[in-house]
Amino acid sequence: MRINILQHTPNEGPGSIASWALSRGHDFVVYHPYFFEGVLPKASETDLLVILGGPMSPNDDLPWIKTERILIRELIEAGKPIFGACYGAQQVAKTLGAKIMKSPYKEVGWAEVTRQVNIIPNMPEKIPVLHWHEEMFEIPDKGQLLFSSHLVKNQGYLYKNNVVGLQFHLEPRQSDVNEVVINDFSYSLKNNALKQSSQDILNQIVPLTNQDAMYSILDFITK
Repeated sequence: MRINILQHTPNEGPGSIASWALSRGHDFVVYHPYFFEGVLPKASETDLLVILGGPMSPNDDLPWIKTERILIRELIEAGKPIFGACYGAQQVAKTLGAKIMKSPYKEVGWAEVTRQVNIIPNMPEKIPVLHWHEEMFEIPDKGQLLFSSHLVKNQGYLYKNNVVGLQFHLEPRQSDVNEVVINDFSYSLKNNALKQSSQDILNQIVPLTNQDAMYSILDFITK
């Protein structure tokens, strides 16, 4: 299987998604369309598309963002699996016709999400996860709500059993959390509903359940 990963900022890499790919014997390639003039893979050379987070919005009027959605649409029509995190989940939702809007609460830091449906095997009922967002998606038509947090209902969705979008981050390992906090903590300083300091975020050890949950989602959509 060839996994194509779209990365949108230097400090939000694939994390445990890369280790899942290696553990399953899959090849993966990381693209940086925000930097390299919108270079993207072709749908024909993509068996699984992963769309990571970033500081941009799907509502931004940038050519490469619109081109990403063309690729997403082609893969959805071909029935190929897609996983999106944060901005990536918003991009997929927008491609499916859902609205992307400001969240009622800006969430930056650690907070629990609660499973809303029991479809994906081995998924815990509650998971402490890293949030880093102030926009949110509507659940796409014919999609199912997967997770909610105390502050924001729409935290994850499943579409046709092969597309998952998560508003939060399961993929970061400890070193990835350190990188995000060191480089982007200033983003959290205004109107952050979670009210966590950089040290608060760094003091939280990434739970082993997060990697397990990430693996379970990827196994499910690629089965």
